[in-house]
Amino acid sequence: MKFTAKQIAEILEGEVVGNIDEQVSKLSKIEEGEKGALTFLSNLKYTPFLYSTNASVVIVNKDLVLEKKTSTTLIKVEDSYQAFSKLLEYYNQVKLNKSGVEKPNFISESAILGQNLYIGAFSYIGNDVAIGDNVKIYPNVYIGDNVSIGEGTTLFSGVKIYSESIIGKACEIHAGSIVGCDGFGFAPSESGVYNKIPQIGNVIIEDNVAIGSGTTIDRATMGSTIIRKGVKLDNQIQVAHNVEIGKNTVIAAQSGIAGSTSIGENCMIGGQVGVAGHLKIGNYVRIQAQSGIGRNLKDNEIVQGSPALPYSDYNKSYVHFKNLSKLSDKINDLEKIAKSQTKVNE
Repeated sequence: MKFTAKQIAEILEGEVVGNIDEQVSKLSKIEEGEKGALTFLSNLKYTPFLYSTNASVVIVNKDLVLEKKTSTTLIKVEDSYQAFSKLLEYYNQVKLNKSGVEKPNFISESAILGQNLYIGAFSYIGNDVAIGDNVKIYPNVYIGDNVSIGEGTTLFSGVKIYSESIIGKACEIHAGSIVGCDGFGFAPSESGVYNKIPQIGNVIIEDNVAIGSGTTIDRATMGSTIIRKGVKLDNQIQVAHNVEIGKNTVIAAQSGIAGSTSIGENCMIGGQVGVAGHLKIGNYVRIQAQSGIGRNLKDNEIVQGSPALPYSDYNKSYVHFKNLSKLSDKINDLEKIAKSQTKVNE
């Protein structure tokens, strides 16, 4: 996909200095720029690269004063960093702007399909599925019976949506994620055999939710596992049955949330965090990476460690932990002194 400097300047409402017909087809760092690449200069410490880069087009701030001539075409904008971000978003929209129905696939006759859809090859759409307008379903996606998908949602390749799941508008679910599989429910018998407890609930994902690759969200035993509006889940996260995650909460990769735990709104949870079941996590809670949560947390708590401590307490404790060997040596020395004094007194 190629763009001219003129086209880019029109998108960014910028001014071209140089060849308006200069073409670019890829992006690069300014220090790694090559012919046909577009880059930007925001951090002034990279200014020397402006005069040595081989990139065809560079986006710069309007107030930049050139110290010497440069052979590259410039696009001057108010804020080069924001402009480049805007361009990335535009490029992504163009790249992902697929439409039409590819063959082969299976679409149930009872499915209700919206307008302007993209349905990739080898996809399966089950009975009584309802899909809104402008939905994109990439190849090898499975959508079970009675699923509802809101308008503008994108399901990337290999996503599996089990029956009865409800997905809102403008969601993104990335490759290999699974929504609505059975929760981990087993009951031990007297003989020691574990018998499966039927998982008859569903998953509800509200609007503007992003779910990373390889993430699994279990259906509820009864009722619903709920992911509220604006939640962002990273790759390889496990959300167990009957969990509820409050709106605008973000969770980093490889975290796991056990069954029936409720997480509040606007929380930030680091990578590899483990949260035990049947807990209540308040609003605006911050959990540092690799923490283990085994108790309820109140609003605005910041915790770290396993088991997790208040953040400031953890840092104080860690200072002592690092000095344990020295403290141990001091205790041994004191014991020796105490023993020697005891012998003298005897």
